[in-house]
Amino acid sequence: MNAARRLLSGLAILAGRAQGDSPASPNEAKLRDRLQRRVYGNGAGRSLPYRLFVPPDYDPRQAYPLILFLHGAGERGSDNEAQLKYPEVLRLAADQANPCFLVAPQCPRRRKWVEVPWSFRKPHRTPKRPSLATQLTIEIVAALEDEFRIDPRRRYVTGVSMGGFGTFDLLVRRPHDFAAAVPVCGGADESRADEIAHVPTWLFHGEKDPTVPAIRSRSAVEALQAAGGDPQYTEYEGLEHNVWTRAYLEPELRDWLFRQRRPGE
Repeated sequence: MNAARRLLSGLAILAGRAQGDSPASPNEAKLRDRLQRRVYGNGAGRSLPYRLFVPPDYDPRQAYPLILFLHGAGERGSDNEAQLKYPEVLRLAADQANPCFLVAPQCPRRRKWVEVPWSFRKPHRTPKRPSLATQLTIEIVAALEDEFRIDPRRRYVTGVSMGGFGTFDLLVRRPHDFAAAVPVCGGADESRADEIAHVPTWLFHGEKDPTVPAIRSRSAVEALQAAGGDPQYTEYEGLEHNVWTRAYLEPELRDWLFRQRRPGE
């Protein structure tokens, strides 16, 4: 392990097995079918499909956490189905001790959560304006907060691959909206690290990722640390790209996520 990787506090290098070796449980696959199919539309004629999990026995007198999930490039489209191809993320919403909302918008084909390249080893710069899909996602969350009782201190964002980039992009654009972030196989605009270092973050990546080089997560961790943050980082030794099938099943992730709270307003 080189010196740069030894310097990453909170770093875990886990021995990898074959890709896709941690399939979602039948409960997660069943939970996928319980997500409402919805389409958001705004006054400007723009729309975006999304799926919504409403906590069982929802009580409007109680404020609930919300998890925003941003899928990867292979799940783009308009069927309002593909964004849940990998239901492991739903494990986060299956915690009876922490009932929550989970919202999963679907990015249109040929669009991105953030219009930057994914395969470059060097960091990108945040575009001046959010992509259309991200702007509509921001509006979806606002609309859900008008419809349901959502705790503004317990909003969480996570995403995989293209959605990992989108997770960092949302943090930069809304640095005080989220209590925690879980970017998987993503990349950040490291020049903006000082703006988001206060957000508890747990990054995941595969050591041999050929699609988004692991250096993108490693360098994001180093930038956040240099800005005073304390990110956690798990890198799977020998694994390639779709490590989210492992990451969302990590035993400590769910408890870590729900422990996070934004400071009181």
